[in-house]
Amino acid sequence: MTVVRINNGAGGLPRLPFWAAAFVTLACVAILSLSGWREWQARSADLKSAEVDMINLARSLTQHAEDTVELADAILMGLASRLETIGTDSEAISRVQAFLDRRKLTLGRIRGLFIYDETGRWLATTEGVNLAGLNNSDRAYFQRHREWDEPRAYLGQPIKSRSGGQWIITVSRRFNHPDGRFAGVVLATIDAAYFSQFYRQFDLGPNGAITLLSAGGILLARSSDDGTYVGRDMSATPLLKERTSRPSASAYYFKSPLDGVQRLSAYRFSERYPLLLLATQAQEDVLAPWRQGAIIRTAVVLVLTAVIGIIGFYLVRQLVGRQRMAMALAAKEAGFRLLAEESSDMVTRIAFDERILYASPSSTRVLGWDPAQLVGTPALAGVNPEDLPRVEQAVASLKCGDVEEARIIYRTRHREKTEIWIETALRVTRTPATGMVDGVVAISRDMTEHKDLEDKLAALAASDGLTGLANRRCFDERLQQEWARAARDGTSLSLLMIDIDHFKKFNDHYGHQAGDSCLRTVAGVLAAHAWRPADLAARYGGEEFALLLPNTDTEGCEQVGARLREALREAQIPHALNPPSKLVTASLGGAIARPSTATAANCASLVATADRALYAAKTNGRDRLVMSGQVMAWPHARQA
Repeated sequence: MTVVRINNGAGGLPRLPFWAAAFVTLACVAILSLSGWREWQARSADLKSAEVDMINLARSLTQHAEDTVELADAILMGLASRLETIGTDSEAISRVQAFLDRRKLTLGRIRGLFIYDETGRWLATTEGVNLAGLNNSDRAYFQRHREWDEPRAYLGQPIKSRSGGQWIITVSRRFNHPDGRFAGVVLATIDAAYFSQFYRQFDLGPNGAITLLSAGGILLARSSDDGTYVGRDMSATPLLKERTSRPSASAYYFKSPLDGVQRLSAYRFSERYPLLLLATQAQEDVLAPWRQGAIIRTAVVLVLTAVIGIIGFYLVRQLVGRQRMAMALAAKEAGFRLLAEESSDMVTRIAFDERILYASPSSTRVLGWDPAQLVGTPALAGVNPEDLPRVEQAVASLKCGDVEEARIIYRTRHREKTEIWIETALRVTRTPATGMVDGVVAISRDMTEHKDLEDKLAALAASDGLTGLANRRCFDERLQQEWARAARDGTSLSLLMIDIDHFKKFNDHYGHQAGDSCLRTVAGVLAAHAWRPADLAARYGGEEFALLLPNTDTEGCEQVGARLREALREAQIPHALNPPSKLVTASLGGAIARPSTATAANCASLVATADRALYAAKTNGRDRLVMSGQVMAWPHARQA
């Protein structure tokens, strides 16, 4: 190959084309730079105007949210004062209920009012429901008031209403007995949907949104809500993580973690309540009018610069093209030479009869064999018998001309090691005269370490880091598999849910390190009773475990549960706050199902039934096994 060099003072280009190209380039750059600067100024002005609008809107909507909470607090303050004066006997509650009934139609944005006694029992409400058996002592706001006598109202996290099922925001106050003891809680609820509907009145473009959050980062309401946003924890977002270093109200640019849209927004932290209002517009929507105008203006500028650029381009095109072609050919030749002789990957040439014609020096590092020892041998001689059919099929497709290239991963023998994983890229070669396939070029590399790492990562992803048992994700997958297998084979499927009794007290008394040790010990007991290959012991969450027992009937499930309780008792783990044994014990709930392929029931039903049995075990005194009461058989399952 002959390369012609033109020697001149401009790096291979004649002087005149060089200076012409430089002039044209500078002229085009100047025109485009001026146009770009102007468009950037216009863009910045549009964004600044939108920032002012968003800040004003955030201020107004923060005031609206504060007024709403203040209205609820005013009503609660009056109720609490009245209850502390007249008490909570049946006659007083009757008068309060009558008062609530009269106020029901005048509550406005307040959805409902509730009164609970010191045990959480419902005393009165505006909701018009049967109060018998209803208890809210498990709610966070009730527990907070029971523990703390605060002089102000408490704004709680969003929860699902037990009377209506919708998302609500709670505002609550404590009221006391005359001697200062905790007497109960008065509660006002505000529908999260009320704020969502109110915010939808404001036109912020097709992708705009208004979001109300607690100061801790829990999402309370959003203008564009499909029912999945309320209750989300947004505390990890930069705005909330950097709150102490930010002003209480400002403009803010961010990429939304909810929908991934780049947004221009204004936020405002309430000065009266733990609330954060975030009004946002999609940056794309804000800049849409500017972009439309910019496209037209830019198009005109581009046409002008293109005319100038084309003239200069054709002046130097031929010379520059020739120089680049010569350099590319030289680089390509050097690259192929380096690839064949110096590459760390093994390069082989394989004939149509599948014998090796050429092997690069890297074969010594990859397979442990010198190139001379490989030439003339069958290319597939060392492939693992389990992988051989797949490799043969790929080679056959290449030889038939069905595909031009292929990539396969397989196991093969190594001269010194037992076996290694190889990744090979194959490409056919053809005879110049006929174009027929005459062989294959293969580039191979050792993937053993990579494959081992994949296997380790897969094992880590399926196990719990503390106990070594299967994690929740692995349990859910195996439950679906065993459910399908039981439905297909017509066998039973058993599940034990295990919860350590009074584990929170154990942690508080002995410390978290002792708590972790306790969990590991219980996990060891559980793993020791997963005897069969199909049995699965898993950490379901916190101090709760699960044992999945395929092809196990009620009697077998009870026997395993009894052995678990006995083994845990024999472990003799001290637990001073767990009378009467003062040892670590567990409550167990069991359920058995015989799923059928003709039904649409899913495996979540089995978990729910076992969980109800576990709850019954805890309710009836703990340290016991409660079975669901029957075998579930779909579609005509009875109540457990």
